[in-house]
Amino acid sequence: MLIFLALLYFCVACSLIWLACFPTGRAMLGQFVFSLRSRMKRRDTEWRGAPARERGAFRRGLAGGLAAAVKLARRNWIVFAIGVPVIAIPSLLALVLRSPAMLPDYVPTAALPDAQIAALLEGEQLVPPVAPPPLAFTTQEVVLVRPMLVSASRNWGLLHPDFNARLLLAFKIMKEQHGYEMALLEGYRSPARQDLLAQMGGTVTNARAFQSWHQYGLAADCAFWRDGKLVISEKDPWAMRGYRLYGEVAEQLGLTWGGRWKMMDLGHTELRLPGVMRR
Repeated sequence: MLIFLALLYFCVACSLIWLACFPTGRAMLGQFVFSLRSRMKRRDTEWRGAPARERGAFRRGLAGGLAAAVKLARRNWIVFAIGVPVIAIPSLLALVLRSPAMLPDYVPTAALPDAQIAALLEGEQLVPPVAPPPLAFTTQEVVLVRPMLVSASRNWGLLHPDFNARLLLAFKIMKEQHGYEMALLEGYRSPARQDLLAQMGGTVTNARAFQSWHQYGLAADCAFWRDGKLVISEKDPWAMRGYRLYGEVAEQLGLTWGGRWKMMDLGHTELRLPGVMRR
């Protein structure tokens, strides 16, 4: 059934293109329709007045035409065997594999969970939280998990305005609804710093310069602030619960969460705007 529909679609599409692009085709179609109407009227008149013998001859002629068509198909079965799959398979694949994600620059739209996110779209202005003191980024726990973090940029003004607003709203929801105070570890990252981190190996990052959304101000690495200390370790059950909640909130805000990746980056979020990163 699908093959028949695909073949029918192909034939109809070709016919419409032919009629739209070639005046001769439209003229031929008009002439054919006029001739067909005249012939049908004449046939109808003749059919009503024709004896049973002539009607039987007509039926036999129709049956003979069908038999001739079947004979033609059998005689040229190789052409049909090659031509039908060539025409049908692309259309069938398009039907079976159709998905909006196959379209270029497609970005899924996340559902808005509550009025707070609607407020974001209406332009709610949020203020960045007070940054932790520089010494908070030099503790042994932080350095082991995130080397060179002390020199990272935590300037909210360098982030893309749309991403900035969504990230601030994520911080607000995490604090008000879940009791987690968030801290920005790194936002914008220069191409030179990206290459330097990439040279440290895959455990830090696999992205070279301009292969990361950090270079476009569309990514951020975040962690939690508890009792005057940064909590980054994934071995902390409290922090792991926070990362899962943070991922849920981020995705509801239309952000991509690094916790879904094969090489998980639980504190990472990014906003993949179409047409920004040229791969």
